[in-house]
Amino acid sequence: MIVSKFGGSSVADADQIRKVKAILESDERRMVAIVSAPGKRTSDDDKITDLLYKCNSLVQKGLTCRPVFNEISKRFVQIAQKLKIDDVKLSECLDDIRCNIDAGRGADYTASRGEYLSALIISEFLGWEFVDAEDVIVINQDSTVNEKTYKKLQERLEPGKRYVIPGFYGETEQGVVKTFTRGGSDITGSIVARAVNAELYENWTDVSGIYRADPRIVPEATVNTELSYKEVRELSDVGATVFHEEAIAPIYNYGIPIVVKNTNKPEDPGTRIVPESNDFGATAVSARSGLSRIKLRKLMLFKKYGVRHALLTMLHVFGIRPCYSLFGIDSIVWFFDSKMASDSVCQAMCERLTKEFGLDSIEVDHGHAILGVVGDGMDSSDAYLDAAIALKENGIETTFVNYGSSDTSVLFGVKEDQASEAVRVVYKKLF
Repeated sequence: MIVSKFGGSSVADADQIRKVKAILESDERRMVAIVSAPGKRTSDDDKITDLLYKCNSLVQKGLTCRPVFNEISKRFVQIAQKLKIDDVKLSECLDDIRCNIDAGRGADYTASRGEYLSALIISEFLGWEFVDAEDVIVINQDSTVNEKTYKKLQERLEPGKRYVIPGFYGETEQGVVKTFTRGGSDITGSIVARAVNAELYENWTDVSGIYRADPRIVPEATVNTELSYKEVRELSDVGATVFHEEAIAPIYNYGIPIVVKNTNKPEDPGTRIVPESNDFGATAVSARSGLSRIKLRKLMLFKKYGVRHALLTMLHVFGIRPCYSLFGIDSIVWFFDSKMASDSVCQAMCERLTKEFGLDSIEVDHGHAILGVVGDGMDSSDAYLDAAIALKENGIETTFVNYGSSDTSVLFGVKEDQASEAVRVVYKKLF
């Protein structure tokens, strides 16, 4: 059995959904389809999920979401009509959803309705059975998968039948709709693939695989034919957005291969993701921008037991969850997504930390990026040295180098305004 997940670009309109049908019907082993909410049809279009978040924002301000939701309704009705699907029941469903959003069902319920409606339409178009993710996927409060999910899926999905399941969401043990993080339909696909012991998990998107660098930055970048689980996990964490960074976890210990393919060019081989790759050395370079940096210092900082955990807990109180950490003898450097906190919040946090921990110094600055060179065996490769030379020769300042903490990646701190150029020069040097 093959589990096939289709991203937002693959279900953006009726023409794209027809391509999805052709792909599914071209191989009888494709038994389960996971679908996202419709994405952008053109570069200046809106994603349905973004419009739904806007609806929730309006409701939180005490306003009606009707004007924005009307745009969403028109989009789904248009898709249904072009696919020659009866839109009467769909219109009733849309009205119910709009009322629930206006009634304050919350951000997770609201955001999940794009996938829900997409799956309803596609299941009817295909003639496959619709299974609501709420009924089979249990999500913990920390957004991880509850183990009860796999039993629920195994009991619900009968051998020989074909199913469409909405991605991105499930429900808590208390029966409340909950979403994964953005792009979480990839996670849903992995969960289902594990539950049915799939021979292959296909991830269909709008690119022909995972490139060695973002082709928008490096137009000549080539596609990797094969990557390991670890390579994809670490590449996703440094800015590559083709495959969700948490989607490896459900199948990590089960060895199910994944292939990333292009809905618009299904004949392209794509990138195969396997437990262990036969290639060693650098396979890709990527950069994650939009980061801020916290630098703090105190003499004998780590002499007191548990201080690191206590400091992190205080950061969490202010809504900051670091994504990268560096430690010195008496110092810590943390990087976090700049959207997590305003300047006023950062200032209040610095004052609180200084007071409670007696810090010698603390500062927050912005405009940082993390450049990652990824590949199995990086801890025994000269690629990190070649990358460092390329950065230096091209006048790109590095704020730190993290080598040796992972055998799959080496990280460089660079200024955000030099991140794209850093990717270009390192790609040229390595590939």
